[in-house]
Amino acid sequence: MRKLSSEKRSMILGSLVEGNSINATARMCRVSKLTVLRLLADVGSLCRDYHDVAVRGLTCDRVQVDEIWSFVGCKQKSKEKGKIGDGDVWTWVAIDADSKLVVSYLLGGRDAGYAREFLSDVAGRIVNRIQLTSDGHRAYLEAVRDVFGDDIDYGQLVKIYGAEPDGHKRYSPSECIGCERRGLIGYPHVDHISTSYVERQNLTLRMQNRRFTRLTNAFSKKLANHEHALALHYFHYNFCRKHQSLGMTPAQAAAITDKCWTIDDLVAMLENEEKKVANGGRINREDRS
Repeated sequence: MRKLSSEKRSMILGSLVEGNSINATARMCRVSKLTVLRLLADVGSLCRDYHDVAVRGLTCDRVQVDEIWSFVGCKQKSKEKGKIGDGDVWTWVAIDADSKLVVSYLLGGRDAGYAREFLSDVAGRIVNRIQLTSDGHRAYLEAVRDVFGDDIDYGQLVKIYGAEPDGHKRYSPSECIGCERRGLIGYPHVDHISTSYVERQNLTLRMQNRRFTRLTNAFSKKLANHEHALALHYFHYNFCRKHQSLGMTPAQAAAITDKCWTIDDLVAMLENEEKKVANGGRINREDRS
């Protein structure tokens, strides 16, 4: 079997992180769709594992959390027509308001169990007391108490929305007509009860990851592919993409690394991992299409 060159791998990954679909990437790079998916799976697994090890021992002052909706296979209301595992998928994400580093992310439902699992992971990556801000989602309050106890300053930014749009505007969000800042645990600074940074990062995710683009047929067909694409996006966001307001990557601002990574660096790391397992055969891959 012919192995992809490092240049071709960099070209494929560069296309994916700039918001192109699997099919578009395959056409532009002149490779098969299966080749793109195999590379995405290998790199996505590597990015997930690297994030889990490297993004720890953080010192953060203010952390913002939010959830962003997507779906796999079909939307929740059409789930009975789809495969097992299809339906709505929520991505829980936490961002450091100062370095803009994505501290943690989790795929799953939007219930209390996932809120607790997500916040437990956030707590395990940060070494000091923080001010945490979320939206008004009910699952957060109980999860914050269970995970942090009183060792946190926690506030919620509760948005007040007007009537839902109808007609041709029904896909637009309801108009936000106000918001209320609530200090719930500890002594959160009221001026810093905000979710603006994490919401802006969610917009970056929708623009840079084709699977999150609304009203298209570019949605994920399998949950594993969705997870791999998300891991690649957050690695690229943290380590490779310079933040405009910082002039450096979030990982540099958080002192996790001293350099701005490139896609070539990521490919080199993947090839080093492949060399380590060369004696045992190629990397095991899940069934994917």
